[in-house]
Amino acid sequence: MFDHLICDCDGVLVDSEVIADRVLVQSLVDAFPGIDFEVAAKAAFGQQISAFLADLETRFGIDIPDDFLATVERNIDAELKRSLAPITGVRDALGRVPLPAAVVSNSGLARVAASLRRAGLTDLFGPRLFSAEQVRRPKPHPDVYLHAAQQLGVEPSRCIVVEDSVTGLNAARAAGMKTIAFVGASHVPKGYAQVLRNLGVTRIIEHMEQLPEMIAAGLRGEFGELQS
Repeated sequence: MFDHLICDCDGVLVDSEVIADRVLVQSLVDAFPGIDFEVAAKAAFGQQISAFLADLETRFGIDIPDDFLATVERNIDAELKRSLAPITGVRDALGRVPLPAAVVSNSGLARVAASLRRAGLTDLFGPRLFSAEQVRRPKPHPDVYLHAAQQLGVEPSRCIVVEDSVTGLNAARAAGMKTIAFVGASHVPKGYAQVLRNLGVTRIIEHMEQLPEMIAAGLRGEFGELQS
């Protein structure tokens, strides 16, 4: 049924989204005091920061400086270097999955590689790292997932994907892949699992220790035609 496991990086393999969100919101507050960016930030996880900032300019009628994104990215990288940790139990869980694994992310390849190295996960994926910077359109478009499948030499329909955001889930489904939603990272808001269920997502895990059995069910053919 499946030949390959594909994981998002931020919020699935490493608990990085909460760090990036904190740095981004603080940078925005410092630049535009008096504006509450918290709600907008919580609703935007899975988006590239550049797209999120463009939306903020329209929503709040602000002009974000040209060098703002580069500064935020540097600050995020510095904070990730200080405090990044793997998702609890992810290494053991992946070790019990009988499929080769790859990473597909909207983040740049350099950040993905650095995050895996800091979390001690590099050996699980080897060179099988793919980024939206390699394709024309980021998630929620399917381009990076289709690119990964092509490079891996596997049919998209024979890939099972673990994602934490609606953006990522939509991208993987649009590529013709089956998905599992992980809702156990620190940045995931309370009640998010129910939000996903309301959207029709049926395969949801809250702890990485649940992943091997979920994938085992897929290998037994128990997913049927449901993509998620």
